[in-house]
Amino acid sequence: MNKCALLVIDIQNDYFPGGLFPLWNTENTLANINSAIKKAAEQSMEIIYVQHIANPEQEKAPFFNPGTRGVELHNCLRQAQENGHHIVKSYADSFEQTSLNGLLQSKDIDTLYICGMMTQNCVTHTALSKSAEQYNVCILSDCCTAPDEMIHKIALSGVSTRVPFVTVSQM
Repeated sequence: MNKCALLVIDIQNDYFPGGLFPLWNTENTLANINSAIKKAAEQSMEIIYVQHIANPEQEKAPFFNPGTRGVELHNCLRQAQENGHHIVKSYADSFEQTSLNGLLQSKDIDTLYICGMMTQNCVTHTALSKSAEQYNVCILSDCCTAPDEMIHKIALSGVSTRVPFVTVSQM
């Protein structure tokens, strides 16, 4: 029997209207992610929230700078996050220089459902990470978004030969 985890990547204010880099279809994506979180909780899956914080030792980033409203996780995740784990990253790959792999191993996870923002960057980089190769990885295609619909579809097409897709209803 598989032991699964839901990885929720970068659902942060800068990606929503009023933020520094608003993406396409964020409200619908957030609704789908909340459905995935609820379904994961019902199945007693580990839920891991990943937050990108720009490295303050490098030059100022275009968004996700420490101490800004934009770097904060979206308000809709606050209550759900109380029942999950929190990982902070500063690279597109959620495994890179974080405690993610150690957490997954400590919980005997063998299957990862990945969702979040941005499809073409942090979602695909995490799914294709060298560290992710030890897990059964799939992307929740209806729980991801990008700057626009075309980039989202191109990114999914680009990883389609290596990473399977599922929807929330298939979890």
